[in-house]
Amino acid sequence: MTPIEFPQQNKVLAKDQPEYVPLPVFMDAAETVSCWKLTIIERLKLLLTGKLWLRQMNFGEPLQPQLPTVDYPFGTVELPDPCS
Repeated sequence: MTPIEFPQQNKVLAKDQPEYVPLPVFMDAAETVSCWKLTIIERLKLLLTGKLWLRQMNFGEPLQPQLPTVDYPFGTVELPDPCS
C-alpha cells in the first residue's frame, strides 16, 4: 500500500523525515484522514481473504481511535451511472 495525494489534503506528515514515507493527510481538530492505494496483489489478497490488517506504530504510547473504511469520508460522492 502506498499513501497517495488527494484533493482535500491540507498537510504532509513526515515530509522532511527520510526514515518515513511522507503521508498526505487532511487534518483538523477532530480527525486525520489519509488515502492509500493498494497494489493489484494487495487487492486480490483482500478480495480472497476479506481481511484488512491495521498495523500501528504507537511506540509504547496509548492507542488512538482508528476507523479504517472503504467509504469516501468527505460527504457523498456521485458515482458514474454504469448504464449510460
